Amino acid sequence: MPAGATQSQDDSQAPLPKGVVLDKDGKPCRTCTSVSSWLAMTKQSKGNTTSSSSTPTTTSQAPSPRPDCPPDVEALGRSTWTLLHSMAATYPETASTQQQADMGGFLKLFSKLYPCWVCADDFQAWMAHPSGQNKPKLKGRKEFGWWMCEAHNEVNRKLGKKEFDCRLWEERWRTGWKDGRCD
Repeated sequence: MPAGATQSQDDSQAPLPKGVVLDKDGKPCRTCTSVSSWLAMTKQSKGNTTSSSSTPTTTSQAPSPRPDCPPDVEALGRSTWTLLHSMAATYPETASTQQQADMGGFLKLFSKLYPCWVCADDFQAWMAHPSGQNKPKLKGRKEFGWWMCEAHNEVNRKLGKKEFDCRLWEERWRTGWKDGRCD
């Protein structure tokens, strides 16, 4: 968790459940927090006054956000990666100078305006790595798609998720799998 994403509160309040990220105003950030952490926080704030059982029920799957509620960090992330990979998949084979400038401008603004500020700050920092190795590769579809896959894998590594084989990015996001399941 980046330094600005502290979970500490003053001594008069109970500590927040693990995974709850505070916004820059010090209040819990809904779009930076998973639905399970958000529900734990709201359950904690309501005092959990049920008397039926003190043993928590375990489920094999984390709760999903309702479709008519604001997205949690996971739903927002999935939707965002679908958009970004789709943009890479439909990017020109060879991009003009203007198309490169437009996409570069989009990525710069996107990284500033993304609803999860912790994620936005992290993406900005990754793209601005002093080595220059993470600067968007925008000359054409193949290198942009590969760059996007690498960006996504960087996030996956930070979250402890499995990395995607970037050699398969076009099948996943542009042409469909060779086995025909997308046809």
